[in-house]
Amino acid sequence: MTARKETEYGTITISDATIATIAGISATQTYGIVGMASKNAADGLLELLKTENLTKGIKVNSEGNVLSLDIYVITQYGVNISAVAENLKEKVCFNIENLTGLETPEVNLVVQGIRTGK
Repeated sequence: MTARKETEYGTITISDATIATIAGISATQTYGIVGMASKNAADGLLELLKTENLTKGIKVNSEGNVLSLDIYVITQYGVNISAVAENLKEKVCFNIENLTGLETPEVNLVVQGIRTGK
């Protein structure tokens, strides 16, 4: 699916992959986030995604100009997860709204794991 924004000059179409990339970069720049996790970690195998695969840790649902994001992350041991989650949500919403002009009413954070060592 794609997100659409109507302007006086026409329609702007933004792919879900572009939105996922913006959200992934925003997430990895948030304090306390070690990296993105694969959204298919239901079998118990957790994979820390490399920077080339940031979009695999994000699920984007778009309807018109309204977005919903599910972000799968791995946090650092010892951080306040609720504070990290709030910072992540604010940063992702700000960057998506600022760069695309789309509203982001729902950002769901799924902490798939906690990294204890280096």
